[in-house]
Amino acid sequence: MADERHTAPAEKAKEPAKGKLEAVDASDHPWVRSIRAALPDTVVSAREFAGQITVVVRTDAVARVARHLKDDEDFKYCVDVTAIDWKTRDPRFDVVYHLYSFSKNARIRLVCGAAEGAEVPSISSVYLASNWCERETWDMFGIPFAGHPDLRRILTWEGFHGHPLRKDFPVEGIDTGAAVYPEEWPEGGGPSAKDPNRKVVS
Repeated sequence: MADERHTAPAEKAKEPAKGKLEAVDASDHPWVRSIRAALPDTVVSAREFAGQITVVVRTDAVARVARHLKDDEDFKYCVDVTAIDWKTRDPRFDVVYHLYSFSKNARIRLVCGAAEGAEVPSISSVYLASNWCERETWDMFGIPFAGHPDLRRILTWEGFHGHPLRKDFPVEGIDTGAAVYPEEWPEGGGPSAKDPNRKVVS
């Protein structure tokens, strides 16, 4: 027998429409204050978006800021180093560093500008894991890292024409010839005989 006290369930309250997430100023965040206190005049701006902090720093200070975050704020792991090509902006590139703290279970993002052809200080002496990430950023975007111990291409080969993730690289790619027979193709068309990354296919 049905319970007479049973009533029709009330209509589920409609949740208010969620607005678009917007980045907010994070200048007063403890990590940003910590950087500013230890390294004055290095922070250009800071913002928070979706719970993550992004700090834009002076290019010449990026390695010092990374060292401070590792030693004093416990961001022990460099997850990635990559770049953004704005093509028509000056400086043309943003170099982006993703750092992680196991103790905080939190991430922080560092960003610095890089002009066309200008060097960015390597952080490989701070984070060993950044070594290959910086090589990949050099290979894909053509951004050189000053002080890197072994800055050579990692996904393409020495002599390759261009940097594939730049906005001016052809979308359809370039004719690289056949890596199987590099001696039959011009410089840039395949790994040269002296390229330490060259693989011989038999």
